[in-house]
Amino acid sequence: MKTRITELLGIRYPIVQGGMMWVGTADLAAAVSNAGGLGIITALTQPTPQALTQEIARCREMTDQPFGVNLTILPAIDPPPYAEYLQAIIAGGVKIIETAGRNPQPFMAALKAAGVKVIHKCTSVRHALKAEAIGCDAVSVDGFECAGHPGEDDIPNLVLLPAVAAKLSIPILASGGIGNGYQMAAAFALGAEGINMGTRFVATKEAPVHDKVKQAMVAADERQTTLVFRTLKNTARAFKNKIAEEVIRIEAQPGATDFADIQPLVTGTRGREKVLQEGDIDGGLWTAGLVIGLIEDIPTCEVLLQRILAEAREAAATRVAVLLDEQ
Repeated sequence: MKTRITELLGIRYPIVQGGMMWVGTADLAAAVSNAGGLGIITALTQPTPQALTQEIARCREMTDQPFGVNLTILPAIDPPPYAEYLQAIIAGGVKIIETAGRNPQPFMAALKAAGVKVIHKCTSVRHALKAEAIGCDAVSVDGFECAGHPGEDDIPNLVLLPAVAAKLSIPILASGGIGNGYQMAAAFALGAEGINMGTRFVATKEAPVHDKVKQAMVAADERQTTLVFRTLKNTARAFKNKIAEEVIRIEAQPGATDFADIQPLVTGTRGREKVLQEGDIDGGLWTAGLVIGLIEDIPTCEVLLQRILAEAREAAATRVAVLLDEQ
């Protein structure tokens, strides 16, 4: 299967595993890349740039296929050493980076000089246009359906994808709410040339996540996520559990929300240790996209990718092909 995405990234299939905090390790990235997609290590999951160097080397031991690294740039009182993480990526010989959060322009010169392809995650047309203007090679368009931070515009992919495709010349990955090949075919019809999945890859055998979390995703329907941090203008989509509901209750109180009131509930350490590692579904806040309503099993990455490709081809040959009938 050839698209501008497969040609750009040197992969067999236009399917990308997006960066995910605590989940995007070498284990999952290598499994996706070995299955023909693009696996991505999440840089800030590693506690130091030196640890990232080691994780990149570990991934290279598990796959001889292309893989990338995600670097999410966020405002912080005490920010991580982004420049050092970037240098670890470049020095590690990684040729594909997924950037997210703030504008990656300060890093573009170094990335381009090293021959690194840049995919930037965008939640709006204006951000996608900016990414193209500063030299990004592709954009991953995150619709409102996505896990994590969908931005503040609340535009789902049925509208956002064609809106971006009408304005951009660089290739587009469809991201947010995608978990099967029928959706992949729909995304292509809307102007994408590949798909980016996060939540769906969490429910695979290779994902470094407790089985109880994966089983909860299988059991959930499309109503089992909720939006938190709306009052803070930092909206995030999370699995609807007791912690998320308590955060919403606090946010609903009169007056401005004080982050200090919810901080103990939403710490990353709590989500990582209690939920992802120990399997306590209500132990902390954990992100999940609307696609959990379409997850019915926990396959290997190889089985998942082959199924998605078969479904996409079926959709193109049957469901969409009827549009060619002029009668």
